Amino acid sequence: MKRKWTFFGLAVFMGLIIGLLIAVRLDKFSLVESQNIKQEPIEGLKIEQAVINVANTTGKAVVSISTEHTTKIKGGKRYYFRSPFGNESPFGEDEMFRRFFDDFLGEIPDREYKQVGLGSGVIIDPEGYILTNEHVIGGADKITVKLPDGREFKGEIKGKDPRSDLAVIKINARNLPVATLGDSESLKIGQWVVAIGNPFGFALENPEPTVTVGVISAMHRSLGRVLSRDRDYNDLIQTDAAINPGNSGGPLVNLKGEVVGINVAIFSTTGGYQGVGFAMPINNAKRIISKLIEGKKILYGWLGITVQDLSEDMAKYFGLPDKNGVLVAKVLENSPAQKAGIKESDIIRQFDNKPISNVKELLSVVAKTDVGRKVKVGLVRDKKDITVEVQIGERPEKLEEEITSITSGAWRGLEVESLNSDTARQYRIEDKIGVVVVNVQAGSPADEAGIIPGDVIVEINKQAISNLSDYGKAIQELKGNILIKTTRGYFLIKEKGSEE
Repeated sequence: MKRKWTFFGLAVFMGLIIGLLIAVRLDKFSLVESQNIKQEPIEGLKIEQAVINVANTTGKAVVSISTEHTTKIKGGKRYYFRSPFGNESPFGEDEMFRRFFDDFLGEIPDREYKQVGLGSGVIIDPEGYILTNEHVIGGADKITVKLPDGREFKGEIKGKDPRSDLAVIKINARNLPVATLGDSESLKIGQWVVAIGNPFGFALENPEPTVTVGVISAMHRSLGRVLSRDRDYNDLIQTDAAINPGNSGGPLVNLKGEVVGINVAIFSTTGGYQGVGFAMPINNAKRIISKLIEGKKILYGWLGITVQDLSEDMAKYFGLPDKNGVLVAKVLENSPAQKAGIKESDIIRQFDNKPISNVKELLSVVAKTDVGRKVKVGLVRDKKDITVEVQIGERPEKLEEEITSITSGAWRGLEVESLNSDTARQYRIEDKIGVVVVNVQAGSPADEAGIIPGDVIVEINKQAISNLSDYGKAIQELKGNILIKTTRGYFLIKEKGSEE
């Protein structure tokens, strides 16, 4: 009996020890698990909290901008009668009858139409300075700024620059919340960003800005000449954060709440949001903000040339090791480039001791160069390296539109005609020198080179083409790859089957 109780007590004791060990292990497991949850929060919660912080901080510095522009249309005398049989009134030239209608109905009065615009802006100084797009406030007779807290102020333009599409306006207020300007050079594709603005502005009847979230889709995007017109939209940030009408002028912000861009445009086939928006890099704005506040004119460097990128075929034709550089298609008269000795068909490979890869790079570095400064330009001319010194000029406010045209005949897929008054009118060509391309055969060497109807040929292999006679002589017995110059630039027409 005693042995039985001893065995029973031992079993209970062992059970307690085992239970205690299991409990301790479970508690330890639970403790590690809870610590892991606290130490490593879910990434989505981090982003969510960051966006909330951005909305609560930078969002307070984003304003709505409403503009009004009044257009006057002059009135005049009323004209009541027109006979279906001619210009005469069925009442003849009865002056008394006309006076009766003039006295009774009177003249048409002058009329006024108000055009209303909506946009956004971001406060950059506690004394009421606001950064926005020039196209938001350009031409406005009246500017109204509404703060997120509902207060409204009259806006005054301090400075504007149409080329950069940036402007600074001021309101009579103090101690305002200010957005921090970040560094757009440090942006990376895939980085999270927040667009803040007032889509549809005052129409929503809510002064608080709207927040949309996305990523940096691409850098250094260009909208091209057709979309940008006289504005410099050659170095834009692309984002899929929703940018809608009224967002223009508002900030694009990183998750730290720093402004990295100014929302400028959307690309859409429908007029609505399609996931492609663009912003001006804030570093471009920081370079000129102080001048805009002071009301100074923003100057841009200018060479006075028309340039184009090199294709691989053109690089081989000019004997270059690669296609880095830009081809000078036209040198404007009395321009800095002409005075320095730069010629058409020169290839610019360096500017101010910096390598140039393409047109976008050259345009950017020239525009940022101080007017009046002398810089060295490295060229390739006739397969020889040369260097010229150019004194940078001031870019004119309005440049003459370049004529874009090329020539063709039954040669290498081209059909051309002489430039007479009829063809010039048909293709809207002002100059009467060269031959106009009227047809390009599909799949021909000319078609593959990029020549289109309406192009005007002015040179073939550096031989001037003034008329059809010059063209006919120039194309006789031509072999190999041919360099064609048009008013649109240079094109290399390859000989069929040529692998050069």
